[in-house]
Amino acid sequence: MSEYAVTFDLVDADKDGLISAGEFLRLMEVLGQPVSQEAADAAVARLDSDGDGLISLDEFSAYLSSAR
Repeated sequence: MSEYAVTFDLVDADKDGLISAGEFLRLMEVLGQPVSQEAADAAVARLDSDGDGLISLDEFSAYLSSAR
């Protein structure tokens, strides 16, 4: 399991292996940093390298690795 997989799994509420804008929105609320639906959509779009509108574990890991 990758170093980011545990965190990814916590965010992936429906356990479909992808993070949606809705799941990102809920994450931000839980962290006490609520964002608008538009901001959640934009955040997902930034990480979504394959254009499917969702964040995969690979996309999540690549983003966090590059942010270090």
